Amino acid sequence: MNPKIDLYLAEGCGRCSLGGTPECKVHNWTQELKLLRAIVLDCGLTEELKWGVPCYTFQQRNVLIVAAFKEFCSINFFNGALLQDAEGILSKQGEHSQAGRIVRFTNTQDIIALEPVLKTYIYEAIEVEKAGLKVPSQPISELPMPAELQQKFDEMPAFKAAFSALTPGRQRGYLLHFLDAKQSKTRETRIEKYIPKILSGKGMLD
Repeated sequence: MNPKIDLYLAEGCGRCSLGGTPECKVHNWTQELKLLRAIVLDCGLTEELKWGVPCYTFQQRNVLIVAAFKEFCSINFFNGALLQDAEGILSKQGEHSQAGRIVRFTNTQDIIALEPVLKTYIYEAIEVEKAGLKVPSQPISELPMPAELQQKFDEMPAFKAAFSALTPGRQRGYLLHFLDAKQSKTRETRIEKYIPKILSGKGMLD
């Protein structure tokens, strides 16, 4: 067990203003997160803290994360699209998700009941990493351009130039994040939030 994850469970992820307060969403799912943690560790993965959340790796390759959201907690497989999903428990986190797949939970009973299946999926995910398999990335040219982003490009030529200078992977990450927002106002908010990072040449997770 990594002590950084103990701190995460005690204080929250710290990624928003609610971090370290009783209102942090991590505290909504404390028991569920502890159960998921125990299941994952029992499969022999290495426990790390990345992007403010528990991340589990095999030979320094990311296999999955355990995360808390407002309405559920989850196991997120980085290359879940490559898993067989014989039980049909995996879903996309967003409409435009490519490789990642998620299993959502809202109570401890479901986690306990699904433990053998989860372990089977985790072991399969480890084999995927051992084999070096990857989901082919959708070319940037095939992704739609959000109207809100194009408008911001028109208003800020320097912003457009900075975005164009990003690596394709970073561009794709931003586009998918913006496109996952259902409402125009939400897309605008997300774009505004990441303007400083994009201008600095950084990706979402940098």
